[in-house]
Amino acid sequence: MTQTTIKFSLSRRRKIIFTILVVLIALLVWHFWPAAGSRGGEAQMQGPGGPGGPGMRHGLTTPVHAGDVTTADVPIYLTALGTVIPNATVTVTSRVDGQLTHVFFTEGQKVEAGQLLAQIDPRSYQATLAQYQGDLNQNQALLKSAELTLARYRKLFAQDSLSRQDLDSQIATVGQYSGVIKADQAQIAAAKLNIDFARITSPISGRVGLRLVDAGNMVHSSDTTGIVTVTQTQPAAVTFSVPQNNIPTLLKALHNDKSLAATAFDQDGSTALAQGSVRFISNQIDTSTGSVEMKALFANQDEVLYPNQFVNLRLQVGTLKQAVVIPAQALQLSSDGSFVWLINKDHTVTRKAVQTGPALGDTQQAVLSGLAAGDRVVTEGIDRLSSGSKVSIITAAGMNAAGDAPAAPADNMNAAGGSATQAVPGKNTQAASGTGKEK
Repeated sequence: MTQTTIKFSLSRRRKIIFTILVVLIALLVWHFWPAAGSRGGEAQMQGPGGPGGPGMRHGLTTPVHAGDVTTADVPIYLTALGTVIPNATVTVTSRVDGQLTHVFFTEGQKVEAGQLLAQIDPRSYQATLAQYQGDLNQNQALLKSAELTLARYRKLFAQDSLSRQDLDSQIATVGQYSGVIKADQAQIAAAKLNIDFARITSPISGRVGLRLVDAGNMVHSSDTTGIVTVTQTQPAAVTFSVPQNNIPTLLKALHNDKSLAATAFDQDGSTALAQGSVRFISNQIDTSTGSVEMKALFANQDEVLYPNQFVNLRLQVGTLKQAVVIPAQALQLSSDGSFVWLINKDHTVTRKAVQTGPALGDTQQAVLSGLAAGDRVVTEGIDRLSSGSKVSIITAAGMNAAGDAPAAPADNMNAAGGSATQAVPGKNTQAASGTGKEK
């Protein structure tokens, strides 16, 4: 009897323990089933290729950013590497011989045309001038005497008291003194010019370089080194070469007394230094390079262009009127060429091949064919797309305030008119974390 009671008690305990275990397992399964279902739904939506990959269920959408296809006037640019050259460079030399007594400029100074740069001792030329002036006075007195004599000879000849030969001789004497006076006047002018040449002035406006001769040295008109070099930097010129296939486009403007707008950039091509224009083109092609040389002029008021500086020159050779323009980030490259993802009216995308034109700044790109104004193209989220994929367009209102991250795809899809992601029945999921919590 006792053994039967003990066996019954053990069997009852086992049943109670088994029942408790079954209840605990059921509770655990019930508690974790919503999160597992949510994660499973997410995995099914993303598929093996991530969001929007090959494993995406039919009817689910991919959130993307979109840009509008518009029209605008797009300038056509021609770029070239150029060298800044001074518009004029003059080596200032002495035109007379003498000792350099004064230097009136500072190296690197900006000077104006006609400004005094140096002075040569003019005393020898002043003495020569005084001598010529004395000779002139003497010959003028002789001429006066000869003219009075000639007047008397004319009266005597009229009275038949003087021979014709004497009259003609006196006329010749007057002419001789007149010629001497003109020679004296020419010598005086030359002496005055030498005195002016002793004052060495700048022939152009610009900046002087290093002083080549110091005060106290003898300078000569035959010297080739000069005293200083003056470089004109306002305006400045940039010489560059372009391929010969661009000549027809350039000649249409330059041979009709027009100019082409030009912009000089630094060596990196990131900073614009000056705005100018091109008016000159060489009259022949360089056969060794197949290019033609051109020159652009820049006012260079702030002197940012320096002689012998290398610059990147951008030349506007034309304008595409009302060209189709897309956001630059929408353009994609492949082995087949350029393409974009075109958003259809049913919120599906199609891979569209396009022919690109010139860029419009850093943010827009001209398209010559393949698109029309009013179309919409994908700008972000491109790596998750395939032809026929359904997309939802994320707008500024659908961005997270915290970090500008896309909001829940379901909300965006509803706003765009697409279908929302289905949640697990009976449970709500948080869009931010994707984990389900019981309510």
